[in-house]
Amino acid sequence: MSRPTPRNATATVVGAGDFIGGAIARKFAAEGYTVYMGRRQGELLEPLKAEIEAAGGRAVARSLDARDEDQVTAFFQAAEAEAPLELSVFNIGANVNFPLLDTTSRVFRKVWEMACFAGFLSGREAARHMLPRGHGSVFFTGATAGLRGGVGYAAFAAAKFGLRAMAQSAARELGPQGLHVAHLVIDAGVDTAWVRERMRERVGEEAVANLKPDQLMRPEAVAEAYWALHQQPRDAWTFEQEIRPFAEKW
Repeated sequence: MSRPTPRNATATVVGAGDFIGGAIARKFAAEGYTVYMGRRQGELLEPLKAEIEAAGGRAVARSLDARDEDQVTAFFQAAEAEAPLELSVFNIGANVNFPLLDTTSRVFRKVWEMACFAGFLSGREAARHMLPRGHGSVFFTGATAGLRGGVGYAAFAAAKFGLRAMAQSAARELGPQGLHVAHLVIDAGVDTAWVRERMRERVGEEAVANLKPDQLMRPEAVAEAYWALHQQPRDAWTFEQEIRPFAEKW
């Protein structure tokens, strides 16, 4: 396998978790970017950092509470100080399901802070560094809940609707200034431990054991979708893209 050709550019992944966020970090590191990865427990990023570096890539792991304005500002400043920031992906999920009457104000507020307010902070700080150059990609991971609110998803849908609206406003404002703002709607179950556990509860162990290879979306497929968005020419930018496995009902 060939080693990445280093670029004088950084990419940030806010919400660099074990699945989608990790796959995004690996992909952009493989394309030569120095990837700044942030999550609440930064020490959990060390295996991913080591993996990227073993493959010849460059990565920086940071503890980051994306709801904290000062931490987010410092995170993006550090990435920009390393090399010009060219890509930012906001990838915090905060998916919870509670009946409306069981949804406390604390849960509702926390989910909004994680999935919406934190997205605003990340998008704003990314744009702050990219706008002087008139170049860069600012991407947000969305969900089906950002298009329609399902039963038990009042908090999550409100947050994801808000993220989508914020991203849309940012795209209309920043696009004419050279920044590609996009909202990627993942309309499917992604192959994660959490999703598989939910499926076990719903359909049983045997059904999960017999899943077809492409029945759930691979995190690597999400990363490839982001790479494709980042590669789009300025005369054919996508703002919103929905992705789902071929057999997904919608």
